[in-house]
Amino acid sequence: MSLNIGFVSTRFAGTDGVSLESAKWAEILWESKHVSHWYAGQLDRNPGVSMLVPEAYFKHEENEWINARIWGVTRRDPEVSKRIRRMSEFLKGTLYDFVARFQIDLLILENALTIPMHIPLGMAITEFLAETGHPAIAHHHDFSWERIRFSINAVSDYLELAFPPRLPYLAHTVINQAAQEQLSWRRGVTSVLTPNVIDFKNPPPPPDDYAADVRAELGFSQEDIIMLQPTRIVPRKGIEHAIKLVESMNDPRCKLVISHEAGDEGFEYINMLRELAHESNVDMRVVADRVSDLRGLDAEGRKIYTLWDLYPHADFVTYPSIYEGFGNALLEAIYFKKPVLINRYDIFARDIEPKGFRFPMMEGYVTRKLAKEVHRILKDNAYRQEMVDENYKIAEHFFSYEVLRRKLNAIINNLI
Repeated sequence: MSLNIGFVSTRFAGTDGVSLESAKWAEILWESKHVSHWYAGQLDRNPGVSMLVPEAYFKHEENEWINARIWGVTRRDPEVSKRIRRMSEFLKGTLYDFVARFQIDLLILENALTIPMHIPLGMAITEFLAETGHPAIAHHHDFSWERIRFSINAVSDYLELAFPPRLPYLAHTVINQAAQEQLSWRRGVTSVLTPNVIDFKNPPPPPDDYAADVRAELGFSQEDIIMLQPTRIVPRKGIEHAIKLVESMNDPRCKLVISHEAGDEGFEYINMLRELAHESNVDMRVVADRVSDLRGLDAEGRKIYTLWDLYPHADFVTYPSIYEGFGNALLEAIYFKKPVLINRYDIFARDIEPKGFRFPMMEGYVTRKLAKEVHRILKDNAYRQEMVDENYKIAEHFFSYEVLRRKLNAIINNLI
């Protein structure tokens, strides 16, 4: 039976985890003839199957006004409560419109009932589901209790009610074991573990003509060793460890290349990294101005590449994160058969490492032994190839589309 699926979130645009994983879910659902539709405050999906509601975006001015008054404090003004309810009522009405317009059979709620960046939207979704009994799947990525900035707040009543809610026709999915355990303990809710996935059955094609000149366009020679940090510049990515690793290589050919920009959490961190790289004599380059979600040209007529255009040209990938909900960039590096430096963050140690992957790993700091291992990986072609081939086979078994397809089919069959 073909279904109309309605994806709901604050944003479906760009390369954040929610946008990427929701697109993969839609691709897998399409194989079963299910048609996906999109509801969000920021969208880069097909307008013909989408409903753009600017007020649903977490950076909408009204929502930012609310957020400025509910986090870091323990009491809220009556006016704040009034404006939360007013915005929630409006958004609930748009959800009714969305479901009616596209005849939605099943809703998939992407992190909108998980991380409380948009309290009114979470409340609107919860009330809509309570009023309609509409079948839905909540795809959880980041819970409020996983983020320190949400620990002191004036909305504990709303968090208890809607982040996430307990409703009869709402199935819950999580991306790691720790989240599954915490959700059960804190909310008494069972969930299905649906890890992030990549289509490992279909390896990436070699670089096409457009991406063939990445090194030259970004100012690197063929002799340069590109150490790619494929993340945003935020403190939890632990990029200072990547700088330390490159410094320990003691090879001027090694360049630390960071793909994405800073800004989400301020600019103090990037300024610190620049100072550290300068003091460590490390050639660190942020190429965010040449990397985007889509190919194109910038204002100066220069090529804009995607992150996936960069991976084939990388010699090594650094991923020294302190915390990750799962680790999309790690799967991507495995997909492109690149060796990866891993800092053993909690989710990696519990959900990924036991599968048997081979990575050079650190325990919070770079050691001489680790640097020696990275040296060997870069110089010994046979050793490196054996490592990346083995990692690919393991990932194909545990983190492929086939794994997610089986789980989604079972959840949908139970709901519909």
